[in-house]
Amino acid sequence: MNESERERSEIIKKEGDSMRGARDIGIEVNPPKEVCDDKNCPFHGELPVRGQILEGVVVSDKMQKTVVVEHYYLKKIRKYMRYEKRKSKIHAHNPPCIAAKKGDVVKIAECRPLSKTKSFVVVEVLRRAS
Repeated sequence: MNESERERSEIIKKEGDSMRGARDIGIEVNPPKEVCDDKNCPFHGELPVRGQILEGVVVSDKMQKTVVVEHYYLKKIRKYMRYEKRKSKIHAHNPPCIAAKKGDVVKIAECRPLSKTKSFVVVEVLRRAS
């Protein structure tokens, strides 16, 4: 295969990926039905996900392409051999194809740092706010 045929096959592969829809990100989640052109989308862009996968509630969606997710967890207190409830707020990238809104229960996955505070991306909306 010469260079022009190789380039043509690469272009066809890229077009085929965008036409097929979402790519496999290595996590068992339902891919979004819509298609977006966001380069930081794990399904339609080039953003790899790795590390932690957390669930939480979206408490703010006022920023552009960013949501604040409140994550609840238990922390063990060794002295009393009991657990206490804790929560943390995590900034996560919100791709246009997912478009999570305030009150939604979402699944977020860790990725490379996207900004000073964002190192997570929304990969699935588990339950929409009514």
